[in-house]
Amino acid sequence: MAGTARKDREMAMNAKRQLGECSDPVERLRLQCLARGSSGIKGLGRTFKIMDDDNSRSLDLKEFLKGLSDYGVQIEKKEAIDLFQIFDKDRSGTIDFDEFLLTLRPEMSKARKEVVMEAFRKLDKTGDGVITVEDLQGVYNVKHHPKYQNGEWTEDQIFRKFLDNFDSPYDKDGKVTKEEFINYYSGVSASIDSDVYFILMMKNAWKL
Repeated sequence: MAGTARKDREMAMNAKRQLGECSDPVERLRLQCLARGSSGIKGLGRTFKIMDDDNSRSLDLKEFLKGLSDYGVQIEKKEAIDLFQIFDKDRSGTIDFDEFLLTLRPEMSKARKEVVMEAFRKLDKTGDGVITVEDLQGVYNVKHHPKYQNGEWTEDQIFRKFLDNFDSPYDKDGKVTKEEFINYYSGVSASIDSDVYFILMMKNAWKL
């Protein structure tokens, strides 16, 4: 359903290779995340979520440095401070969490964005801009899921688990916004060189 494991491995290897010759601090952080596979950026987001004790959805420099360190990002302190200053556009001493993830997100071509949005609209049956468990009924078939077949999980549990893939690290609320859906697929997209292959994968995955 996501990028294939093979594609993920290829992307991780490519990212590691590019890291050696990249000097742009934002690109270096992006590559370090992508070196962990298509959910690498989401993983960094989850680490920052743990840092954000006051739920302000923003990070100060100390939280930012600790988050990078906890996630295992290899970065010199000076480079990390430079990075923070790039993201702190209004010089407030904090960076907006969502804006940070948005800047880090790899760019997708227009054709890729269109097919991702087509999938989102198909899943968002009620058309309210959010995918919920109710939306998935009748669109996502759980019958072939091994844990459904052996009785370990109910249909609802599988739906929730499925939504967790896309859900923001901020609030695992069983609801997936358009932004979270695009965030997830931009990570997958980075692991796939060809637009044609990416579009085919999406069309097959979602029967578009």
